[in-house]
Amino acid sequence: MRSKIFLLAIFLGGFIIAKANNDIDPGLGKKDDVNGFVIHSESKKPLKDVSVTAYLVSKKEKVAVTDEEGNFVFDELKPGTYKFVFEKAGFKRTTKEKVVIKTDEAFQLNIEMIENNDLDIMPSPFQFSAVK
Repeated sequence: MRSKIFLLAIFLGGFIIAKANNDIDPGLGKKDDVNGFVIHSESKKPLKDVSVTAYLVSKKEKVAVTDEEGNFVFDELKPGTYKFVFEKAGFKRTTKEKVVIKTDEAFQLNIEMIENNDLDIMPSPFQFSAVK
């Protein structure tokens, strides 16, 4: 009988400690994080090695790079209004402006990037014509 009460006490103690830890940080990240993911606009697959730059009042604050699953994280950004720039070779540059970061609030920023079409960046041979 004593061993059952002892096991029950250990179980309840573990449950109370686990519950207390969840109450301290119920989310996966800190509250002043900015995180998200970047995917290909057509295939919807994650994009790896996208450079994500955070600007606060035209000043570069931090840079992050997406991982294998297209995820990125900025830890402990200062409160303010940010511009985030997403860049990857072969893709059009994507900008997300006027993102307001507040103290003790998490922010999720998910982006789809469009692949650069070679025809968009090369001039057409038919644009130039001889003047008579």
